[in-house]
Amino acid sequence: MKKNSHGANLFELSQKYKFKPEDIKDYSSNINPFGTSRKALDYVRAHLENISIYPDPEYRTLREAIASYSKSDPDDILLGEGATGLISGFINATSPKRALIVMPSYSEYETQIKKTGGCEIFHYVLSKNRGFKGSVEEIVQLSLEEEVDLLILCNPNNPTGSCFSYSEIETLAQNIPSKILIDETYVEFTDTEVFSSCALTKKYRNLFVIRGTSKFFSTPGLRLGYALCSDPDVREYFETHTDLWNINIIATMMGEHMFTDKEYIEDTFRKITAEREFLLESLRRFEELKVYNSYGNFILCEIISKRIDAAQVYNALIKDALAIRNCTSFSYLSPYFFRVCTLLPKENRLLIEKLSEVLR
Repeated sequence: MKKNSHGANLFELSQKYKFKPEDIKDYSSNINPFGTSRKALDYVRAHLENISIYPDPEYRTLREAIASYSKSDPDDILLGEGATGLISGFINATSPKRALIVMPSYSEYETQIKKTGGCEIFHYVLSKNRGFKGSVEEIVQLSLEEEVDLLILCNPNNPTGSCFSYSEIETLAQNIPSKILIDETYVEFTDTEVFSSCALTKKYRNLFVIRGTSKFFSTPGLRLGYALCSDPDVREYFETHTDLWNINIIATMMGEHMFTDKEYIEDTFRKITAEREFLLESLRRFEELKVYNSYGNFILCEIISKRIDAAQVYNALIKDALAIRNCTSFSYLSPYFFRVCTLLPKENRLLIEKLSEVLR
């Protein structure tokens, strides 16, 4: 059985360490700890009888809500069962033969490409010496040299937290003839006016921008994702290869209301930003750590003293039911890298306290 390599498996940890799942402080999952939209939840509770009807097969109201939220065209919105389903769908739609992935990053990109068979994969590796900030010029050059037909990047990037701006993404779209998949799973945790490329999808048909609702909207169990693309061939592929009513009525109702809950969206952004800044400032006080700047709701740390490694830090913290992310599974990161995400204020302060005991 394939193991979960994308964060803590709370059920497995609870069995192994005899914790209750709800007692584990999960600093590895990158999910908004402040919860989902109460407005959306209240609506769903008040309309649970809708479980007895089919959703609108065109999902018109849901698409309009997403379009308003992402400042895009409803006709360009493709719905899917989470971001991962859209990643695999786009790869199947384009059948790449030569793909370039910005690394280190989410392993599912490469996993899904390998399932198609016959695709040669290249890596553009972000350098820690540059704070994991990528060079647009270098990516363009490598893409052209290797004649790739698909470029994949996560923006902000997981696990490094680095980010390309709107103007940098436009430079890529202008100079690379290949398809470009941009995973914006974490972009809502930063300034979307500066870093989101949603608006570029209408101008550049080679762009395919993916977003989910698991992280920012705190609804991983909903399995609702969406993509933006103006390429008629890609849109036709999804229309002809997507099952009827692939989004259930609960996810439909939640989406229609949480995407329009401006008060919740603004409040979440403000709280997460404050907690991220607290963690960045606190973590940088540890002489043993190199802490990398992040535009996501997570922070990448490197143990520069080499006195202990990330696995030892993980093992020390999990005894107290604190689960961080050991980044060993990410390519190009040494055993001294770990990642933590923002939780509630009390839990973030607990993490700093326990890390202090481990590191000092």
